[in-house]
Amino acid sequence: MYLNWRSALRMSMSVVVLALVTPVVASGGTPALALTGYIEDGTSPAMIGRSASALRTVGVDGINLVAAGDGVTTPDSSVLTLLATAHSDGLRGELLVGNFDNAINDFSTSLAHSLLDSASNMRSVTAQLAHIVESEGWDGITVDLESLAARDRNGLVAFLTMLRDALPGSRSISVDVQASTTLSGYEQSGYDLSSIGRIVDRVVLMAYDQHGPWSGPGPIGALDWQRQSLKVLLTRVSAAKVDLGVAGYGYTWPPGSRMHDGNTISDVQARRLVARSHVSAHWDPSSGEWTARLRNGTHLWWSDLRSYRLRVALASSLHLHGLAIWQLASVDPLG
Repeated sequence: MYLNWRSALRMSMSVVVLALVTPVVASGGTPALALTGYIEDGTSPAMIGRSASALRTVGVDGINLVAAGDGVTTPDSSVLTLLATAHSDGLRGELLVGNFDNAINDFSTSLAHSLLDSASNMRSVTAQLAHIVESEGWDGITVDLESLAARDRNGLVAFLTMLRDALPGSRSISVDVQASTTLSGYEQSGYDLSSIGRIVDRVVLMAYDQHGPWSGPGPIGALDWQRQSLKVLLTRVSAAKVDLGVAGYGYTWPPGSRMHDGNTISDVQARRLVARSHVSAHWDPSSGEWTARLRNGTHLWWSDLRSYRLRVALASSLHLHGLAIWQLASVDPLG
């Protein structure tokens, strides 16, 4: 079973914060890549301030669908504080709305379907989101519905269309998309890419969690896998609308581990584990990530500053809109 990047992080990390990102300016006078950094509710707003000069957008995570799929939770005070901090630092603020279900500690396929299979529920949710955006001053919405199925393709398009109609034109809509190396893979994951690309402002390709504690050891998001996923995506969505999602973390695979036995680790934690085990880390050029095996048999893979720079080069070569960084507090400061 494939587990989503944010659910895996939630299972193994109790505190999520925003890290520094560096503005990336392309050569030849072309526009800089736009950088989005994500931050979860409850995180210190100071983490935005220290990266304000680098970021264009702060994505605040956020709110989720309620059990019946006919509404969303209310942004709490910490979410509003993060929005106010982003604005005070001259940054855009997008509110993430997802289908994460605390009862199962994962993104809920059935919860998303309860929204996307009901025109009435979609109207109710879009009306609530439009009210939240307008009354609280958000610059846009990020739709982070994960673990969808093929049956949800039309519903997702209908929901995004309703949301576009409900929001003022000045407010942006971004949508997170799980990576696949085939068009049929995207379709089976609930994405009508061509239609989505016409509706939204940004398509964020979550090009990570190729491997994790639910699988055998391997890269978090290998370069070749990312290239193939982008190649397919770009046949249906304009590069000017695409942000490449970049991992800023790693995973452990303890010996004889079962599903979920591994942990999410920061780059600093990865290097500390390697040092304490008195082994050496190996840079894997094909994936653009680090790997190591500790003396107790634990395998590690992680993506750091060196990995990030390669993704910047990839995004630039394909003339993408930018990059979107998740779990940046666990990656080395990029500035």
